[in-house]
Amino acid sequence: MSRTTRGIAVLGAALTGVIAFALPASAHVTVQPKSAAAGSYTTLSFKIPTERDDASTTKLEIQFPTDTPISSVTIEPHLGWSYQVAKTKLAEPIKTDDGSVSEVISQITWTASSADTAIKPGEFAVFNVSAGPLPAQAGTVAFKALQTYSNGEVVRWIDVAQPGQDEPEHPAPSLTLTAAAAGGADAHGASAASASPAGTGTADTTASHSVDSSDGTARGLGIAGLVVGLIGIGAGVAALRGGRGGTTTS
Repeated sequence: MSRTTRGIAVLGAALTGVIAFALPASAHVTVQPKSAAAGSYTTLSFKIPTERDDASTTKLEIQFPTDTPISSVTIEPHLGWSYQVAKTKLAEPIKTDDGSVSEVISQITWTASSADTAIKPGEFAVFNVSAGPLPAQAGTVAFKALQTYSNGEVVRWIDVAQPGQDEPEHPAPSLTLTAAAAGGADAHGASAASASPAGTGTADTTASHSVDSSDGTARGLGIAGLVVGLIGIGAGVAALRGGRGGTTTS
C-alpha cells in the first residue's frame, strides 16, 4: 500500500470518528433520579427534549404502574401547561401510614396551553411530581411515556429494557429501586426537602444537578472524541504530504 493510500485511509477513519463523536446521541424522555430507595418518597423529574426540527412538543403522557402502585402522587404546576390525571381502582387496596388506599393515579397528561409555551426544536422541559411511598421491593419501575408533536406525530417511549440486552429504540423512562437502608432518614421529610416550591414550573435542585451532570459528561466525551479525531486528521494529512514528497512503495 502506498503512502498516499495509507494517508487517505487514516484521514477517512479520522473523519468518521469526528462525525461519530460530534453527532449527539438520540435524546430520550428520561426520569431523574435514576435510582431511589425502595419504599421511600422522592421527586420524579421527567425530562422531555424536542428532537424534531420542524415541530414542537405539545403534549406529554406519563403512565404510572398499577401492578406496583404508588399511593401518593402530587404534581408541580408547569408554567404555560395544563394537566389532567386518570385514576385506577385497585383490585386490592394498599395499606399506608395514612390508611388504606384503593385508588391511585395511573396517568398524568400535560398539554401546552399555546404554541408559544410548547417545547420548541432544540429545547427541553422538565415536569415534576412528588411520589411515594415507592414500591417496597428492589427492582425497576418503568413509566411509559407518549410524546405528541405539533404536526400530529406521537412517539411512544414504552419499550422496557431487558437485562443483558441492548437499549431499545424507544426506552421507557425507568427508575431503579435499591434496597432501603436501615435507619435511613424519614421518607416524608426527605421528600419535603427535595421538592421545589409549587407553581415555579422548574425542576428541583437535586434533579437539575443530576441532569446537568449527565449532560456535562456527554459534552466531555464529545470534546474528547473531537480531540482524538483531530489528531487522527493531522496524522492523515501528514501521511498524504509524505506520500506526495517521497517515492511510492507497495
